[in-house]
Amino acid sequence: MKRMSPQDLHKAAEEFYRWRDENYPVGSSDNGLHKWDDRLTDYSSSALAARRAHVESVLALVRGMSTEGWRKEDKIDWVLFRAQLEGDEFGSRVLRFTETNPLIYLDECSNAIFSLLKKDYDTPRNRALSATARLAGMPALLEHAKQNLKEPVRLYSRLAVDSARSIDSLFKDSLMTLATGLDQSEMGRLVAARDSALEAIHGFADYLEAELPTMAEFTAMGEENYNYMLKHIYLLPLEAEQVAMLGEVELARYRALESMLPDPAMANPDPSRSKYVPKDQAEFLKAYESREAETIQFLKDKRLVTLPQYLGPFHIRQLPDAFKPTSPGGFMNPPGLYDKDELVIDHSTLNELPRLLNLATLVAMLAWLSRHYFVIGAPSMR
Repeated sequence: MKRMSPQDLHKAAEEFYRWRDENYPVGSSDNGLHKWDDRLTDYSSSALAARRAHVESVLALVRGMSTEGWRKEDKIDWVLFRAQLEGDEFGSRVLRFTETNPLIYLDECSNAIFSLLKKDYDTPRNRALSATARLAGMPALLEHAKQNLKEPVRLYSRLAVDSARSIDSLFKDSLMTLATGLDQSEMGRLVAARDSALEAIHGFADYLEAELPTMAEFTAMGEENYNYMLKHIYLLPLEAEQVAMLGEVELARYRALESMLPDPAMANPDPSRSKYVPKDQAEFLKAYESREAETIQFLKDKRLVTLPQYLGPFHIRQLPDAFKPTSPGGFMNPPGLYDKDELVIDHSTLNELPRLLNLATLVAMLAWLSRHYFVIGAPSMR
C-alpha cells in the first residue's frame, strides 16, 4: 500500500465531489447547487466509459492508501469514502442500470424539470430559461438511451412506460408556472423545446412498449454480489442469509405488536374504518400538514427529544404525476447538500388516505423531525 496522509485523502475526496457535481448536473440541481441548471447528464457511450474509468481510478487510489498511524476520525473518513466509491463502481460493474433500466433516463428528464420547480431559489424567468435548455437536450438523451439499453429489464421498463405516459402534467402545467416572466420569443422557445421533449419521451415509451415481450422479467444480482454489497458498500457485518432471517423475524415481531394495539383496527388498511375521508386532495394535504403541531406536542409530552428553535415549518405538496409510478406514496425531500432553505415533503395521491391520516402520519412526521433534527441539531441534543 502507498503511504499517504489524511490530507491526500481529503484532497482526493474534494476533487471527486467537484467532478461528480459537474458530471451530474441534474443531481447537483436537486442537491441545491444550481451552477449547471441548463445542462443534462451526458449519457453518450464515451461519457459513460469516461465516468466509469474515473471512478475506478479514484477507487484504486483510495484502496491503495495505508491508514497506519492515522487518527480514528481520518480512518473513518477513509472507510466511508471508499464505501461510496465502491457503490459507484458496483453500479457500473454489476447493476449496469444504464444498460438495463430505462428509468435512469426518464428520471433524468423528470428530475431535470422538477429540480428547477420544487424550490424558489431563483427568479421564475431564470429557471424557465434553464428548463428550456434542458428540454432541448432531452431528444438526444433518449436516443443515447436506446443505444445504451442492451438488456432492458421488463419490470423497470413497465415502470418507465408508466412514468413517460404521466409526465405531461409536469411539463405542461407545473413547468409553465415559471413562464410568466418570459418575453414572446423566450416563451416560443420554451414551448417548442417542451413539445419536442414530450414527443421524444412518448416515442421512447412506444419503443419500450414494443420491446416488452422480448425483455427478461428481472435478473437478480446473485448472492455473491449481494454479499459484496453488504460488506463493501453498506459496511454491514452480515450476509444474505442473515438479512433474510432478520426480515422474517421483524415481520413476526410487527405482527405481534399489532396484536397489542388498544384497537386492532388501527392496523387495518381498509378505508371503510376511517371516520372521515377528505373530500378532495387539497383537503387531504391540508389535514396531513396540520399534524405538525400534534407531532411536536407528542414529542414534548413524552419527553423524547428537545426540539431546537430553528426547526422550520412542515410543508406537503402534490407530487407530479411523472413520479407516481415509482413513488406511489410520495417521498421525503429533505434539504439538499447545498440547500439553505426549508424542508418539503411531496406526497402523491389519495390512495392511502385512511392509513396516512392516523398513526402512520404521526410516525412519518416523527421521521421527518428526527432526520432533520439529528442531521442539523445533534449538538444541542439533551
